[in-house]
Amino acid sequence: MKTVRATCAHDCPCMCSLLVQVDGDRIIKVSGDPEQPFTDGFACAKVNRDAEIVHSPLRVKTPLRRTGPKGSGQFAPITWDEALAEIETRWKATIAKDGPLALLGYSYSSHQGQMNRHMPNGFFHALGASRLTAGTVCDTCADVGWETTLGPVGCIDPDEVALSELIVIWGCDVKAVNVHLWQKLEQRQRKGVKIVVIDPHRNRTAQGADWHLPINIGTDAALAIGIAHVLVRDGKCDEAYLAAKTLGFEQWKTDIVANFPPQRVADITGLSVADIERLAAMYGATKKSFLRIGWGMTRVAHGGQAMRAVATLPALTGAYGVRGGGAMSVTAGSLDFNFAPVRKPSGPAETRQVNHSLLGEALLTLQDPPINALFIASNNPAVTNPDTKKVKQGLAREDLFTVVHDPMLTDTALYADIVLPATTYLETSDFYRGYGTYYIQFAPAAVAPQGEAWSNMRLAQELARRMGLVDEIFKLTPEQILPKFFEGAKGAVAKIDPKRLLDHRAIKAAPEAVGQEFRTKSGKLEIYSEDLARQGLPPMPVWEADAQEVQDAAKWPLRLLTTPGYFLSHTAFSANEFLRKREGEPVCVLHPNDAAKRGLRVGELVRLFNDRGEVGLVLRVSDEIREGVALVPGQRPEAEAVHGTVNNLCSDRLSDLGAGATYQSTFLDVEKWQRQLAAAE
Repeated sequence: MKTVRATCAHDCPCMCSLLVQVDGDRIIKVSGDPEQPFTDGFACAKVNRDAEIVHSPLRVKTPLRRTGPKGSGQFAPITWDEALAEIETRWKATIAKDGPLALLGYSYSSHQGQMNRHMPNGFFHALGASRLTAGTVCDTCADVGWETTLGPVGCIDPDEVALSELIVIWGCDVKAVNVHLWQKLEQRQRKGVKIVVIDPHRNRTAQGADWHLPINIGTDAALAIGIAHVLVRDGKCDEAYLAAKTLGFEQWKTDIVANFPPQRVADITGLSVADIERLAAMYGATKKSFLRIGWGMTRVAHGGQAMRAVATLPALTGAYGVRGGGAMSVTAGSLDFNFAPVRKPSGPAETRQVNHSLLGEALLTLQDPPINALFIASNNPAVTNPDTKKVKQGLAREDLFTVVHDPMLTDTALYADIVLPATTYLETSDFYRGYGTYYIQFAPAAVAPQGEAWSNMRLAQELARRMGLVDEIFKLTPEQILPKFFEGAKGAVAKIDPKRLLDHRAIKAAPEAVGQEFRTKSGKLEIYSEDLARQGLPPMPVWEADAQEVQDAAKWPLRLLTTPGYFLSHTAFSANEFLRKREGEPVCVLHPNDAAKRGLRVGELVRLFNDRGEVGLVLRVSDEIREGVALVPGQRPEAEAVHGTVNNLCSDRLSDLGAGATYQSTFLDVEKWQRQLAAAE
């Protein structure tokens, strides 16, 4: 028996340090590393069962070649040599006929190691293929909203919450997706610090808070501006800080904030005037307010404005200028590594971009040339992308040669011509930097690859060799690549000797300066953005009703709210039978009044539908959401639901900033499931 220090590579802000107990070639136990202060000796309820995924009977054991129609799941085992030879032959023929733009590499975030996540995309970058604009299904709207306001920079160190006097969690189920932060928040709560949650759903985090405000979906910008209105009215703004550190406050105050008094904000948000006044008073009473901003509120048509408005609030009170005050979004912007050797080893500076959220559209409509070859790793777009019906139509093209590299036979892999067995993170060595902490760590593989699985990194390096790429990065080991990330690094990162990481312990690399840094062109927090003005977009944070949402709401009586599942926050956990049982069957949650209007009862099969599609789920009835909302927790694979996946209902319309997905701008209705399910369903 041995113990290996590892790092959790799931797409989660915590980046937990782990201790993995190994007996021979089997993982016996996964637990948190007590030496890492943020992990603090425990792993979440999902990760502490990751041994079951490593050794799951559902793992793809060998390369597979399709033998039946796309989507049918009919495959035959082949050797790695056969698979790689076919891929090489098909890709070279595609490039010879139509050029490298006919090939799209699509690797995303189910492995957060910087080598295994990004080397496949680095390979396609060097090849000159069409490039994936990654993350639009998740965080690009939030990121661009933040960067437009504060610049491409990180956020408050979450450890500073130990100094905070008020905690506001805005649009984030911290218990589900950031549990180690929740532990720190609870410690402050036990010392009398109030926790306020602003969220349309009374989730587990809201239940553990001192106060929950159930805001209407898509109205977060209005509430933030309403808080600003009260702060201005009551003289609670830090005028000196605003004058020194912000750009455009006086114009925003006059042109926008003055138009959002509490009564108007109450009408928009569904909150009471008294609650808006109380929240603003609490926020204005201390500079040491810790604001945790979630990304869920940005997955709407005007999500960028929501992020801009909420991220501006700490500037009004001067909270950005003190320890224990400010906002937390993503720390990674202040971890100034040099990742270019892996992400952009060579290749043209510009080429055709394919939006992550528009994969289906790209596969069906792109020309000159069309995408004729597709590689997918570390993602499951047939479930997680918006408008999954269109995604599957694209994947079903018989003339599209698709390769999927994954540990499991996912919904996406069912459409592949070649499926390649991938390792999990516990079978790889890699370097990690958190996006919800300032810890970094190099971790070895805990066990050897299971069966015939290859890591993303090994596969990318072998494909590079076969396709004639000569970049040095495709020949190096993880230990040899590690120091390259520190070449030209800046800030706290530059002070770390990468050799220190080879003992496999986490090191903190937080900014040392007191207060939030701004990396905008002006060097200030830009309430007024010249860049947005030039693009014809609102230059100052504002809430406006979206015309398409208004039109859809007039036709469909319910608005969709999708949230992370508590035990299945990503489809990567679906291979774990224990977690599937803990999460329960895929459900739709309706308010009791909405269920009663439709004559629906708890436990019935229901059909959620709109003009784009349908999904069949089991009904749960609860007042944890307001009337007019249909809540669907988690993005579950099709085989787990009565029928379909929830993103069948969501359009591929993009957000105002960052070209992000707009899942929460979806309207629908619910009725009893009437028809018999065919055996194939």
